[in-house]
Amino acid sequence: MRSIRRLWNALGQFGRRCLLVLLAFAILSASCVCQLTSLQLINDKSLASAAEKTRTATATVQGNRGKIEDTNGTVLAQSVERYNVIGDPLLAQSFKPVNCTANNKTACHSINGKPVGTTGAAAVARLLASVIDVDAKTLGAELSGNSHYVVLKKNVSPAVKRKIDKLNIGGYVITKLSSIREYSNGTLLGALLGGVDGTGKGVSGIELLEDKTLTGTNGYKTYQSGGGGEMIPGTLIDSKDAVNGSDVKLTIDSDVDWYVKKALTDGVNQYHAAWGIAVVQDVQTGAIIALEDSDQIKAGSTEAMQNASRAVAETFEPGSVGKVFAMAGMLQLGLHQMTDKFSVPSTITVDGQTYKDSHEHATTNWTLAGILQQSSNVGMIMAADQYTSEERYEFLKKFGIGQASGLNLPAESNGSLSSASAWDGRTRNTVLFGQGYSTNALQITNAIATIANKGVKNQQYIVKSVTDAEGRTTTPKRGEASRVVDESVASQMLNAMESVGEYYQAQAGISGYRIAAKTGTAQVAGANGSLTSIVADWVGVLPADNPRFVVTVILKDPDGTYGGLTAGPIFKTIGEFLMQKYQVPTSTPRTDAIPVTW
Repeated sequence: MRSIRRLWNALGQFGRRCLLVLLAFAILSASCVCQLTSLQLINDKSLASAAEKTRTATATVQGNRGKIEDTNGTVLAQSVERYNVIGDPLLAQSFKPVNCTANNKTACHSINGKPVGTTGAAAVARLLASVIDVDAKTLGAELSGNSHYVVLKKNVSPAVKRKIDKLNIGGYVITKLSSIREYSNGTLLGALLGGVDGTGKGVSGIELLEDKTLTGTNGYKTYQSGGGGEMIPGTLIDSKDAVNGSDVKLTIDSDVDWYVKKALTDGVNQYHAAWGIAVVQDVQTGAIIALEDSDQIKAGSTEAMQNASRAVAETFEPGSVGKVFAMAGMLQLGLHQMTDKFSVPSTITVDGQTYKDSHEHATTNWTLAGILQQSSNVGMIMAADQYTSEERYEFLKKFGIGQASGLNLPAESNGSLSSASAWDGRTRNTVLFGQGYSTNALQITNAIATIANKGVKNQQYIVKSVTDAEGRTTTPKRGEASRVVDESVASQMLNAMESVGEYYQAQAGISGYRIAAKTGTAQVAGANGSLTSIVADWVGVLPADNPRFVVTVILKDPDGTYGGLTAGPIFKTIGEFLMQKYQVPTSTPRTDAIPVTW
């Protein structure tokens, strides 16, 4: 100890200071060696794990929404790949571009071969503006904020995304996978197809009906990322494949639907109607081939997401079309034959209630077939003297009136058919000619198709098949067909309806083809609530001798009033197209017409 003290004194002040500095360095060196030993030998694994975690990123791999197609595979709705452009304002403000040189032509920044000319957010903005349709001033303002996240542009195409990638501004600006729903035919099937919300979820129309089927399942990728957020090659840690949604094929033929839409729109304009609806159904299967209204709503629009298809949601009294269902019930119960004879005045009073035909006429000798041809309300009441209220109700119900169609389309209305016990003395008789209950276009189409299909009511359907991401195609289960009336009854009704078609040959006849039809005209409530409006309709079967299609046309408040004079000509236009498109053989001459007079 004394020797150390003597040495310390001998060193002098300068020496002592040097010794202290040497000791300090020695202690510091020893500390660094210890820390390095700890990092490399003791804590290396935990520190490496922590570093790895800071670089680990998980990206969602989006499962695309399935397509909606028509019966021929024409795409009606599909999701397309798009990207949202996202900036980091705080990071962008520190950006310093690297000028391109002969030795560095890739990891550098230029605009049309020239230097960027500035730094920070302005430089990022100039580079980005060169490839997206947003000016540099707007982008610069967005990138001058105090956050780490701002959406600079939504839904850019993959081609634009690739251009952004080549700008070498990863981290300052990134692109995030998104998608948009595209509809190929504007207002065609607009509200019926409906639309999706901002998350891609179906909110109306077919998009809502088949949302579960169409929706894909997202996957993910977990990887090590570089400074710009990009995946470091060979660092994939975990992943799960996305599964795209299934494609839905409809029974709709878009070519037919387009023509129906045009014919209907032209007819609404010609007759100055408030609106129009048209349906084309395959008689033998129940498939809906066209379903249109005159509303000009684009699929996928806000309007399409807020409004149901009028062809599905609108209800109305069918008027004299309802005579078909009432008369079929009389025949089925054996109360009458089509050849039964009646002397029919133009008015009749029953239980204190007076009913009249659409026009005055002398007492006329008509068969039951003639009553249908002339659409006589009075004749229907006379023929129904043994037809009970309960029987009238049951046959309307069997034909599907006031009942769910089974299509399950969003916002579809069932109409209304109150029970026979709720009818008053007048309603009991008005139901014989299509008043006192309401229906929709789908219901009366299928009811007439039941007559055309030999008395068997098919389950209507609009979804033809579903094909999943693996290419497996399935056919959705449909409800069973049911017999409503005997084949002989259906045959007699179709025969009488053909006489109606002949009566309107000048307005609705189709050259070379026999048609069976029924017209209707019903007073309905107008805007003021009183019976000031008219619904005019026509339902036709063609060809009558070998039924293929039922076509329904409905107009609200047309000039010309009567269904045969307004909706009938539109039916003719549609029918001619159908016969031509499907190359339906022309009809054989009619030889078995039931007499309409006696």
